[in-house]
Amino acid sequence: MSNDTRMQRLANQFREEIATIVQQELKDPGVGFITITRVEISKDLSRGKVYFSCLGGEEDQAQSQNTLRRSARFIHGLLKKRFRLKVIPFLTFWYDESIAGSIEMSEKLDRLRESGEAGPSAP
Repeated sequence: MSNDTRMQRLANQFREEIATIVQQELKDPGVGFITITRVEISKDLSRGKVYFSCLGGEEDQAQSQNTLRRSARFIHGLLKKRFRLKVIPFLTFWYDESIAGSIEMSEKLDRLRESGEAGPSAP
């Protein structure tokens, strides 16, 4: 099995486990309704970037990000107990801008469709 496939599989397992921890075990009221979208881990497993999206505005996003960053050591400790690896990556949390960009693009396309339907009809 190639190393890239192993790293992708491991990143997906981390994503699922972190999502479970955040939803079920993180009792901090500062974390809003968030979704863990992806995890990128370094080849030596020393670092992991955890990307998330959340409902609400920029203030909710910032509050959730701060809460997740404060909780990184707690989450790291739980991952250490659940995975049989010599090294568990140090986690950093980042807001996933791609989700907001996708929603914005979808809204623009909807507006274009609506304006095209309201315009003159083609012969």
